[in-house]
Amino acid sequence: MQLNFSSLSTIYLVYISIIGSNCFVLVQGKEIMEDMLDLISGLPFEILRRILSLLPLEEAVRTSTLSTVWKKVWAPFQVDMDFDTNPITNHEDCKRVIQVIGTILRSYYDCPEVWKLCLNFPEAESKKDLIVLATKGAENEVHFEFSKREKISGKFKLKLEQTCQGFSNNPTMKASFSLLKTLHLRSVSHLAQDLVSALFSNCQLLESLKIEKCVGLESLDIEAGNSLQNLVVLDCPDIVDLTISAPILKSFSYQGVLPQIHLVNTLNLVNVVLNLKDGLGNNEFDCEEILLLLASLKEVEILTISGWLLEWLCSAGVIFRCLRFQFNKLKELRWIDSLINRAKRDSLACFLNIAPILESLFIKIERTNSSVPCPYFHQYWHEPHLWMDFATIESNTSQLDHLKVVTFLGFSIKEDQLLLMELLLKKASMLNSMSVILPTNRIWRVVKVSLHDQPKQALSNHQNQFAVLSPTKDFFFGFTEEIYSGHCSTNA
Repeated sequence: MQLNFSSLSTIYLVYISIIGSNCFVLVQGKEIMEDMLDLISGLPFEILRRILSLLPLEEAVRTSTLSTVWKKVWAPFQVDMDFDTNPITNHEDCKRVIQVIGTILRSYYDCPEVWKLCLNFPEAESKKDLIVLATKGAENEVHFEFSKREKISGKFKLKLEQTCQGFSNNPTMKASFSLLKTLHLRSVSHLAQDLVSALFSNCQLLESLKIEKCVGLESLDIEAGNSLQNLVVLDCPDIVDLTISAPILKSFSYQGVLPQIHLVNTLNLVNVVLNLKDGLGNNEFDCEEILLLLASLKEVEILTISGWLLEWLCSAGVIFRCLRFQFNKLKELRWIDSLINRAKRDSLACFLNIAPILESLFIKIERTNSSVPCPYFHQYWHEPHLWMDFATIESNTSQLDHLKVVTFLGFSIKEDQLLLMELLLKKASMLNSMSVILPTNRIWRVVKVSLHDQPKQALSNHQNQFAVLSPTKDFFFGFTEEIYSGHCSTNA
């Protein structure tokens, strides 16, 4: 009997819906109860693996929790090896591990699987053994998660270079690593730094790299060739310095504490995320370094930035409209913080002065994040917005002639937010849409209603609508709830 795998993927998606539901789903008009016979799990392992190959890796891995059968499909192949951590003598051991990884990449490459590499240190106690869990996806993707038995993490530096030849000197090994397009490194420790550097040096055609949750990592230096296009660095709490050289890098996303970020030879960047939700950590705030970073981002089209960083820059003496650079290509700005107060509101208004063609503005308030209080800076001059009244703020803000869409996420009716909305309504002459999205995904459209009009008459005939007088008492904000018709992305 021949099976159509595209049909199997459809059946599999229905199966997932059944497992994830507390009641039932409808298929071709029939009710399928939760306790129905699990026909999918009864298929041969090779077919189950083929089904997994049709799914993105992160979704495929979730199937391991569905049943005992699916858990067995993901049972790892274990490899035990001795490993020398001495940086002077471990070259050959790194080479052997890389050869094993090359074998993993060649094995049934169109099918996801898990390999467990147990690296034993003969000269040390067993508690220092390193375990590497390698999860290989069907779409040229591999996730490496590092774990160790010892709880204490040493501080370390990680240098990743694609410019060297690595260990892949034979055609078979080169062909194996040439298939790898996406690499995800999680929980890299000081015990694995040389191994990870050797691994990266062999990935000459890597297009996407993600590094996250590396405790003890103080310095990360990435020198990529002409293939890396996407880079993500997340939640490395000890990082102090991050240097990136990637000539065709298009997307860079960073989340965590604020380190010194040096972008070298990254002229093709389009989309940058600086989600500094963890504040400074143990690092120092260097105003000049931050300005150099912003100058290196002046050609981007999409920018996500933490509100506290703009507030600190203004408080430290930066006058954005007097800088020698502007964001002349910036079309979409995403501002994120735990709250909006007067200083954050006004510093955002200052920053808008150097984004002359901005089309979309998203303001996301994440109340679950910790607040980053601004220190007192000993400056004799700084942005006049920070101590003058709203009329002066308004007069010092440039016209936003290209701004068409403004969205508030995590909205609450407070004066500072309303004043920011009022400023944007006045300055954005071409504004097509202003909306606020509550944490419950309720969406409210906002319009400006004249004092001479009755708010209830000016608003459309929706059941859920209300009006709020602007803080300056010049007009009403009219709020009308929109019908939620699908998924609304609120990711910054």
